[in-house]
Amino acid sequence: MGNKVSIKKNDIVVVIAGKDKGKKGKVLKVLPKENRAVVEKVNFVKEFVRPNPQRNIQGGIMEKEAPIHISNLMIYCPECDRGVRIRKRILEDGTKVRICHRCGTSLDR
Repeated sequence: MGNKVSIKKNDIVVVIAGKDKGKKGKVLKVLPKENRAVVEKVNFVKEFVRPNPQRNIQGGIMEKEAPIHISNLMIYCPECDRGVRIRKRILEDGTKVRICHRCGTSLDR
């Protein structure tokens, strides 16, 4: 049973805590069971890769994005130009949309 997460894949988010505070990036992957998300160009870690000639892997030190906790992310609103809290609204046709708490613009494309 996964937790309810308001961040989706391809959202633009702002990091609000940790070593990458203030950085913006696109969400590449959401892991709702762990309450984490992988964000583009944020939370880089070094991974030591063994050489494997059969798979044509050279080996060495590789940098990759690690998951970051969702509590350290805020959805970016282009109107407000900052990270914002969101509200959910049901439209007349029955669809749910996420809206910016500050300015009321829709965050779903």
